[in-house]
Amino acid sequence: MTATDHRASGTTDVDGPAQGAWAVLLPAGRYDAERLVHHDTLELSVPVGESRPRPGDPVAVLVPEPPRLVALGRVARAGADSLVVTYTRRAFDEPAPADQVPVAGPVTPLDAGVYRELADRLGPPPLRRTWLVSLDLPIEADSRAEAVRIFWSYVQELGPAELPAFVSPSGDELAMQAFVLGAEANQDPEEDD
Repeated sequence: MTATDHRASGTTDVDGPAQGAWAVLLPAGRYDAERLVHHDTLELSVPVGESRPRPGDPVAVLVPEPPRLVALGRVARAGADSLVVTYTRRAFDEPAPADQVPVAGPVTPLDAGVYRELADRLGPPPLRRTWLVSLDLPIEADSRAEAVRIFWSYVQELGPAELPAFVSPSGDELAMQAFVLGAEANQDPEEDD
């Protein structure tokens, strides 16, 4: 959980002036990893010798083709060949269009007005609520401890691509829905599409 995840006030990462704003592109294949598992930070390799953000600069995290805004953040560290961004707002499940952003590589300077427009597209963060998430696996083992070890082995080996996680709002367990790869998935073999 990041320090801003608890905000319910409707604020986003545009509280101060967006001087030195930047657009960063997620590397190929990274979008699914960021969407499936909660990360507090994003670490990126950046070409040596090019202009780069400084710690504290606001960042719009984009995916290409079509260009979409998936997160906002602030630069935590900027090294000679790497950049660490701390997320302040995520939109991996509902990216916003970002066609107007002229991206010229993995890290691109961004006009403050364009940054503000992108941040406004995300709107205020939704109110946080409590969810019940479960993963049930039938496991044959000699003992409870062995069953737990096998469980974690399955979780590590199969992960979100093969194991359905069951999610329901707290207090409304009848609304339970299975998720595989971060999306709703029908688990009833008799109702296959």
